[in-house]
Amino acid sequence: MNKNIVIGIEGLVGTGKTSICRNLLNHIPNSIVLHAGNIYRAITYQIAKEKISLEELKSIDLKDLFEKFEIQIKLENRETVVYAHGKKIEENALQSLENSLAVSKISGIANNKNAYKIVKSYIDGYKQKYNIIFSGRDTKRIYPELNYHFFITANINKRVEWKNTQYTNQEKEQIKENIIKRDEMQKQNGYYDKFKDTITIDVSNCANIEESTKQVLEHILEYREAIQNGIYQ
Repeated sequence: MNKNIVIGIEGLVGTGKTSICRNLLNHIPNSIVLHAGNIYRAITYQIAKEKISLEELKSIDLKDLFEKFEIQIKLENRETVVYAHGKKIEENALQSLENSLAVSKISGIANNKNAYKIVKSYIDGYKQKYNIIFSGRDTKRIYPELNYHFFITANINKRVEWKNTQYTNQEKEQIKENIIKRDEMQKQNGYYDKFKDTITIDVSNCANIEESTKQVLEHILEYREAIQNGIYQ
């Protein structure tokens, strides 16, 4: 690849987006995953930890919270991780069901504009050295220059099946209700919008993440050219 690219990955709740992004690291040379969604999850986590009310948030810019919580984004093992007040927020805390539901609410009422600028600045910086697999919500609006914009979908039964492996203490019916609830909030917040260059991929019939990842790779021209030229196997 002669020029570094940015691949946006977003989609419905429970479609394996994060796993697809991580698996893409095995196929895209010189790549990293920028988990933009974890930046919002970190802010949400700190909001709960520091007991800030949602009413107060209506007049707060997420950029202010970014600075208040001393959020830092660092690259570790080819993926971005998030620190608050100098302490790393672990993945299990960011991805908890409680935090997932809260982030869907907060992202819809807080001012995202300046937070988007912060994320874009990280992408611009990393893009000088790496191909970027950009995971999160609203990736196209955050970074309009995306080389590829993928929207991952799957039927509700498949998504419940996959989420059941993550939330082992939840009943399937409860998992289904939470997925539907989060889907509705995301849709209301405008995070399921499609664009003229959006590539929608349905992974309902995929047996595993490798199969889902291959569906994405089929659309990435630079990857196909690298294979054809013997640059990458």
